[in-house]
Amino acid sequence: MKRRAMPLPKTTPFRRATLALAGALALSACDSQPDLQTAPLHGAAIGGPFALTGQDGAVHRWSDFAGQWRIVYFGYTYCPDICPTDVQRLSQGLAQFEQANPERGANVQPIFITIDPARDTPETLGQFVSNFHPRLVALTGSDEEIAETAKAFGVFYSRGREGEGGAYDMNHSNIAYLFAPDGAPVAILPTSEGAGAIAAELDRWVR
Repeated sequence: MKRRAMPLPKTTPFRRATLALAGALALSACDSQPDLQTAPLHGAAIGGPFALTGQDGAVHRWSDFAGQWRIVYFGYTYCPDICPTDVQRLSQGLAQFEQANPERGANVQPIFITIDPARDTPETLGQFVSNFHPRLVALTGSDEEIAETAKAFGVFYSRGREGEGGAYDMNHSNIAYLFAPDGAPVAILPTSEGAGAIAAELDRWVR
């Protein structure tokens, strides 16, 4: 039986997500924020150029996002639990940050890159991202393109055993990276701690 892309759990859809914590985020002046040279991932060899296909069918390059802060997460749309939960929290965290800091929040671009290009077509990705942040860009490509991109971003993945009807899961690292406008890695966003913690981490680093 053909599986459909896993939608956002009905009990916690992004459209109904509360932004109650947004008002609690303090507006941080740039001179009160830590120097980026003290960032957890400063100097790490994470990230690199790519040219992948978006849910809109167009080619998107890493260089297209130059000048923007970037949230990058690797996953797949058929993921039964972790991926939709992480992307939901990232979307809610960014929304909270945007509400408290409109100008800084508008310069943060969320990016989802599939590690399952065989099933994650642009159309499938379009259905998936419609459940989350309105500016979320989802990317796919050939097996070789995805493998090269994942390697550049320090992401591990492998295909699991095939089950009934040809269904399979993907094993992968679930890390949400924050990158600076120049493409340098800054920090790992705490998806396991919820939207409020993500918003606070964005507030800590995003200028």
